[in-house]
This record gives sequence, C-alpha cells and structure tokens, in this order.
Amino acid sequence: MSKALLICNADRPGKWLKKYAAQADFILAADGGANAALAAGITPDAVIGDFDSVSPRTRRTLKEVPFIHVTRQDNTDLEKALDWLTAQSFDECMIAGATGGRLDFTLGNILAARPYLKKIKVTFVGKDWTLFFLTRSYSFSARKGARCSFIALTSCRNVTLKGLTYKVTNETWNTQRIGRTLSNEISSAKSEISFSDGVLLMYLEK
Repeated sequence: MSKALLICNADRPGKWLKKYAAQADFILAADGGANAALAAGITPDAVIGDFDSVSPRTRRTLKEVPFIHVTRQDNTDLEKALDWLTAQSFDECMIAGATGGRLDFTLGNILAARPYLKKIKVTFVGKDWTLFFLTRSYSFSARKGARCSFIALTSCRNVTLKGLTYKVTNETWNTQRIGRTLSNEISSAKSEISFSDGVLLMYLEK
C-alpha cells in the first residue's frame, strides 16, 4: 500500500510536517507548496503545477528534483496533484498546507478532493488535527477529551455515535442543523461512528 504526502501552499506548514513526511512513501509538492516544503526542512520527491507560485530560489535549490509541468488552467494545483497521484496508483494521500489561507481556497481544496475518493484515500492534516471524508462506518482511537466534529455533505441515515460525550442513536443527519454535529468530545479509548449511507466530513483533534 503506497502513501503520498502532498504539500500545498494555502498556508505554510511548520516543522510538525516532518512526522507526516516520515510516514510517506513519496512526497509531492503542489507548485508553491515546494516553498513551504523547504521552509519545513523537507525536500519533495517531485513538484507539480503550472509553476506560477514556486520561487526562483526554490527552483534552484531543487534543481535535481523532477518538475512536472501541467499547463491546464481550469483546475487547481491540488487537483493536478491528485490526478497525477491517482494515475500512479497511490492508495492514500495526506494533504498538508491546503487550509488556513484564503477561505475560498480552503473550502475549494476540501471539496475538490471529494471526487477522488473512489480512487484514493484523502486526509487533510494539520499540526494538531486531521480532516477526512467518511463514506462508511468508522472505528477509531483518539486522545480522551479531544474534540471531534462531523459535517454531513449529503443525507446520512441511521447515524450512531459510540465512545463520545454526546451520544447519537439512529439519527438522520443532513446539511441542516450542522451545529448539532459539531464539537463533540472523545470519552472512551475506542470510539465509533456508524451510518448506513451518505458522505461525512470528520474533524479530529490529535
């Protein structure tokens, strides 16, 4: 099973990014994400994009690294990167630096990843959080007291939560009343969300 780390340029990841780099089989920077990678002390295995954001200094530093030039302008650098990673048959992608900058870019980056879910597992990562899509029930372990939120992107039926402070049994969640599904808290060593159909975003603190 092959896992990639994709470094984007919406914000500048710090030294914490090295722990994710250590988990990756391949590190890909999306355009200006190469600047962010070097700032975090990481040398990517390749850089992809139209290269309107990568600095001349970064290009000189990474002169031995492959630069994959994609001229297409009707998709984002993140989409260009995910297209390439799926074409290379990667199974999983951790995405850093895709949130925290402009709000429209943050929302666009998160939603842009959804069409790829049938081909690759996608997880957005930050210094002390992860954000990922759920299309089926999920059991997990997390720090007791860590905050956990869910956002329904479609109607989700028979939702049940176990191991969280605010328990839920056989509810239907939809895109309304989002406040009910935010800011829950881990209360057990093992937690679980189960549902029969739908698509959810799950946010989990480390």
